Amino acid sequence: MTGMARTLAYGALGLPLAFVALPLYVHVPHLYASVTGLGLAALGGLLLLARLFDAGIDPLLGWLADRVPRPRMIALALLPLGLGFLALMHPPASGAGLWLIVALIATYTGYSAVAVAYQAMGADLGADSGERTRLTAAREGLGLFGVLLAAALPTVLAANMPEGLARLAWGFLPLLAVAAWLTLAVRPNVSGPPPAGASLWPALRAALASNATCRLLLVFVANGIAAALPATLVLFFVADVLQAGAYSGAFLALYFVAGVAGLPLWLRLAGRIGRVRAWLIGMALAGVAFVWAFLLGPGDLIPFALVCLATGLALGADLTFPAAMAADLGEAQGQPGAVFGLYNFVAKLNLALAAGLALPLLGALGYRPGETEGLAALSAVYALLPLAFKALAAVLLWRWAPILEEVK
Repeated sequence: MTGMARTLAYGALGLPLAFVALPLYVHVPHLYASVTGLGLAALGGLLLLARLFDAGIDPLLGWLADRVPRPRMIALALLPLGLGFLALMHPPASGAGLWLIVALIATYTGYSAVAVAYQAMGADLGADSGERTRLTAAREGLGLFGVLLAAALPTVLAANMPEGLARLAWGFLPLLAVAAWLTLAVRPNVSGPPPAGASLWPALRAALASNATCRLLLVFVANGIAAALPATLVLFFVADVLQAGAYSGAFLALYFVAGVAGLPLWLRLAGRIGRVRAWLIGMALAGVAFVWAFLLGPGDLIPFALVCLATGLALGADLTFPAAMAADLGEAQGQPGAVFGLYNFVAKLNLALAAGLALPLLGALGYRPGETEGLAALSAVYALLPLAFKALAAVLLWRWAPILEEVK
C-alpha cells in the first residue's frame, strides 16, 4: 500500500465518525425539543448527564487503548455505536426522556471507544510529526466530508427533518462497516498489543505531568466551548432569529465545505509559520465572524452564509492542529491512548457544558423554540458567549506559544 493510499485508508473511519457526530451533537437537541415535547430545562439536564458520562469514560477508554490491540477495540465498539445511533434517531411517542438517555449512553460508549483507539492508532502509524499531522488532516478532512453528507442528506431523504434523520440512521450502518474495514486493513508501525504500562491513575498522572499537555488541554477547553455553544444552538438561531429554517441544511453544508476546502491551506500555512501561529489566525477569523453573527436578523441569508464560510474555514485549524499536537505528545510519552483519552474528555466536557448550561440559560431568559420572545438572548448566547471563550483561548495560546511550539 502506497503512502497516500495508506493515509487515506487510515482516514476512512473518520468519515462515519464525523457523519454520526453532526446529528448526535447538533440535531438531537432540536429533534427531541420539537418532536417529543421535552422542555428545554429537562432536555438540557438529560444531555448534560449523558455527556458528562461520555466525558468521564474517555480517560478509562484511553488507558484501555494502550493495553489491548487497538483494532480489536475498534471492532468491538462498532455494535453499540451503530445500534445506539439507530435508536436515538427514532424517538418514541412516549417515554422520550428514558429512551434518550439510554440511546445516548449506548451511542456515546461505542463512539468514544472507537474514537480513542482510532486516534491512538494514528499516532502509531505516524513516523514523525509531519506524517502524524498529515494523518490527522486525512482523518479530519474525510470527517468533514462525513459531516457534509450528514448535513445535506436529511433534507434529500425526506420532506421533513425527523423522517430524514431516521433514514439517515439506517444509511449510517453500512457506511460505518465499510469505512472500518478499510481503516483496520492498515497496519501500524508497531506490532502486537500495546505494552501493559502503568495502571489507570498513574498513567493519567504521567500524561498530565507534561507542561505542554496541560497547556494544550486548557487552550482546548476554552476553544472547545467556543465551538460547542454555536454547534448546540445553530438550528435554533437559523429557525428563529434568521427565520430561515428551510435553509439550515444548506448553511451547514456551506460551513463544512469551507472546512474541507481550507484544510490544505492550513497545512501549507503551518509549514511556513508553525502550527501555533496558524491556529491563532484561525481563532481570529472565527472571532470576527461571531461579532458579525450577533448583528444579524430576519432574512439575513447572505450575511449568515458569509459567517458560515468564515467559521468553516477556521474549523480546519481547530480540527487539525490540537489533534496533531496531542498525537505528538502521546507518541513522545509512549501512551497515545491516555493522552487522547484526556483530549477527548475535554472535548466531551465542552459539549456537555454547552448543552447543559446554554439551553437552561436560554429558557430562563425567556426564549422558547418557535416563538418571538427571547431572540436577543438567543443571539447573544449563540454569538457573543462563544466570542468570549474564543478570545480566552487565543490569549492562552499566545502566552504559551513557546512551550507548544516545541511539541514535535
